[in-house]
Amino acid sequence: MSEALEQITGHRGRGVVVRGNDIDTDVIMPARFLKTVTFAGLEENVFRDVRFGPDGERRDHPFDRPAFQGASILVVNSGFGCGSSREHAPQGLRRWGIRALIGESFSEIFFGNCVSIGLPAVTAAPADVARLMDAVEGDPAAELELDLESLRLTGPAGSIDVAMPEGARTRLLQGHWDALGLLLSKSERIHATADALPYVRGF
Repeated sequence: MSEALEQITGHRGRGVVVRGNDIDTDVIMPARFLKTVTFAGLEENVFRDVRFGPDGERRDHPFDRPAFQGASILVVNSGFGCGSSREHAPQGLRRWGIRALIGESFSEIFFGNCVSIGLPAVTAAPADVARLMDAVEGDPAAELELDLESLRLTGPAGSIDVAMPEGARTRLLQGHWDALGLLLSKSERIHATADALPYVRGF
């Protein structure tokens, strides 16, 4: 029996702002935390070196402020996710609770790694992102709603036009972002093909 594909049409949730251009993947997920066999527990080390000082003292970072706990839409500036291609960066963000990102621009590889785990990353004009950041920081309890079908984000900053490469948007909307899920959805065809192959049947 085929597995159902998870179609992602958008997300509704509260926002959290991380300001700064060209925040690279080593800032998002420092290299020393890439030694694990699985991605489990990565959420504890997201932005580790800017959240904690050298002696372990906690710094004032948005991911630790009480007002932003439970936030699920990350708002960033330009060049977010540049640097190395590590998949651990979007994995850590997702496991922390992020379900969508909006920014001025994203590294191409980081963007691809986000889409491959069902994490929409959309862009908007710098002026709109600046206005959204101010609105989210001014009212952390306000909800944002991202609609991938209409390519709009609504919330305390009003309605904002967002953009996303059409191929990636289609993969999310149709559920084709999940390579394993897509494979399982074709299980009948896979088994039929396998049954027709002599070397699989053992003949």
